Amino acid sequence: MLNVFICEDDASQRESFKRIIDNIITIEDFDMCLALETGNPNELVEYVSNHKGRGLYFLDVDLSSDINGIDLAVEIRKEDPNGYIVFVTTHGELSYLTFQYKIEAMDYIVKDDFENLKNKIHECIKEADKRYHIKTTDEKRFYIKIGDKVINMEFNKILFFETSNVIHKIILHGLDRQIEFYSKMKELEEMLDNNFYRCHKSYIVNKTNIKEIDLKNRIAYMVNGEECYISSRYIKGLVK
Repeated sequence: MLNVFICEDDASQRESFKRIIDNIITIEDFDMCLALETGNPNELVEYVSNHKGRGLYFLDVDLSSDINGIDLAVEIRKEDPNGYIVFVTTHGELSYLTFQYKIEAMDYIVKDDFENLKNKIHECIKEADKRYHIKTTDEKRFYIKIGDKVINMEFNKILFFETSNVIHKIILHGLDRQIEFYSKMKELEEMLDNNFYRCHKSYIVNKTNIKEIDLKNRIAYMVNGEECYISSRYIKGLVK
C-alpha cells in the first residue's frame, strides 16, 4: 500500500486537501491510505523516519515552522529516496528551488484555481499509483528456503501457485521454472501483494501474467501458455 501525506500549516486548506484526496482514493479504489495530515513538518519527518516505505507527499512550501517545504522535502528524501513529492503552494516563482536542491518533485501545483487544484492532485495520485505498482512489482521478490538453499524469484516472473499432491507442499509455476516447497496457501496469501489473487482453493494466480480467461471453462491462460484453474466461487472477483 502507498501511504499519502499532507503537510500544510493552514488548517482549512489542509482539511480541504484531505477531503479531495480521500474522495479520489475512494472513488478510484486506489491501494492507498492517507497516513498523516499535519501542519508540523517535524512531525512528518519523525513519522517517515520511523515507518519505512514509499510515500506520496503533498507539501506546502511556506510553512510556519523552523523549516520550509523545500527543506522538508530534503529531509524526506533521506528516509524515502524513491517517494513521490508534490508541492502545493501560492509561490509558483519558487519552483526553481526544487531543481537547485535536486529534489526531483513529481509536480508543483499553484493554489490559484480550486478546480485546477483538484484536477492536478487527481493527476498526481493517478501517476503515483501507476509508478508505484510498476516499481514494486519489479522490485519485490519471493524467497523460498529449501533445505540449505534459499531461492528467490521476482514477483513478476511468477505465474501461479498450485497445491501439490504431496501434503503441505506448494508448486510455484514461474516463467522459466517450477519449484516445489513446503508451505500453506493461507501463508502465501499473507506474503504476496495485490497482484496475486486466490482464484481456487488450490491456486493463487498472478493477475499481471494472465493472457486470457476462458469464462465458460473457468481457465486462466498464462503468458507462457500454462493453464491455471478458477473456481466458480472466485471467477467474478478475478474478472473484476
